[in-house]
Amino acid sequence: MAKNTVPEGNYEQKVQTKYDRKMEARKVQKEKEKKQEKLTKVITIAIVAALVILIGGSVGYSIGRKSLALNGTYIEVGEYKVSQLEYDYYYQSTVNSYMMTYGSILPYMGLDTSIPYDQQMYTEEMTWKDMFDQMTAEQIKQTKAMLDDAKKNGFTYDAQAEYDSFLEGVTSAAESAGTSLSDYYKQAFGTYATKNNIESFVKDGIVAGAYYDQLLKDNAPKAEEIKTYYDEHVLDYDKVDYRSFIFTTGLDSEASEEDVKKAMEDNKAKADAMLKAYQEGGDFEALCVENATQEQKESYEDPETEYSLSEGRYRSGLTTVMADWLYDDARVEGDKAVLEDTENDRYYVVEFIKRYYDEADDEKISDTIATQRVSEYMTALVEKYQIIDTKGHLKYLTIDTQATEETESTEEDKASE
Repeated sequence: MAKNTVPEGNYEQKVQTKYDRKMEARKVQKEKEKKQEKLTKVITIAIVAALVILIGGSVGYSIGRKSLALNGTYIEVGEYKVSQLEYDYYYQSTVNSYMMTYGSILPYMGLDTSIPYDQQMYTEEMTWKDMFDQMTAEQIKQTKAMLDDAKKNGFTYDAQAEYDSFLEGVTSAAESAGTSLSDYYKQAFGTYATKNNIESFVKDGIVAGAYYDQLLKDNAPKAEEIKTYYDEHVLDYDKVDYRSFIFTTGLDSEASEEDVKKAMEDNKAKADAMLKAYQEGGDFEALCVENATQEQKESYEDPETEYSLSEGRYRSGLTTVMADWLYDDARVEGDKAVLEDTENDRYYVVEFIKRYYDEADDEKISDTIATQRVSEYMTALVEKYQIIDTKGHLKYLTIDTQATEETESTEEDKASE
């Protein structure tokens, strides 16, 4: 199959963080103030004894904080009491997954991973930490809901093999990072995480994932449903084959309007001349070589490929100008044209070959329908799993409430006018 790497559209091509401990910092400060007051009043106590008390108090506080993180309630999800240990596991997993997915474009998204997430704005109201907290809470809700539903429907799954693979992956990652396994668990899954105390969370995720896959299978559409869906979304699934050559201005973004206009006029003349030569019997690939820049010539001259030929392209992968012309119902094989793309300051010489549906996409449509059905099922399922944050750890809940109140207030004001 021939390939075309000429850009015709605008494409975009485990992380550690400091957990927010503001609440704990306040507790530590209050504890210090109480101790200082006691030292001031009880002046007969020896300095050494006072130091012992301070050290003992510090150790006791540290132990108490760990015990609270492991056994206390950080937030509630439905009827479940979630500890800080469990929340941190889901939070870090969410962040790590996000970084792996969007790592290369994070700077363009406005995120600096060297700065605490609660010091960077995701929206006007939410910080990046707020956003990650929201994603984390939703993930916990979905996991709890799926596990309950799986149990209700008699679904069972042996997670051991996948859990063993998880352990191998963590060990390998720790070795690659040059750190101990225990330190890596803390870095990747939270301050209090160990191999043993997060095992149940990992296995819960594996079982929930397996149940989700089962739901997808159970909700797979029939052949006639796939056909109906295709008929309703023809433009999303039809493919096109065509030949094309692009004339660009070669100017940078700071070029003047006059320079761009002159370059576009020159390219229009070149594109018209190329189209005329092709209509008169010229070879398209040879004409591409003739009009190509020095850097492009090697690609067009390669005898192993037809570099101008694009096959099996979806509408979503094309510029608007190209897509509108190629997917016009009036198109017939052999149609040729010069297309102006003012948005990208370029001209195309293009020839339509064919438009068609690839039945291999039946599976893609099936997955889309099944995913939509399961998504609707899950939305209804998680409604009863409300987040209860009595200790104020999740700021995004307050933001959402404020936004709702402001919206309702605005609507009431409009109604009273």
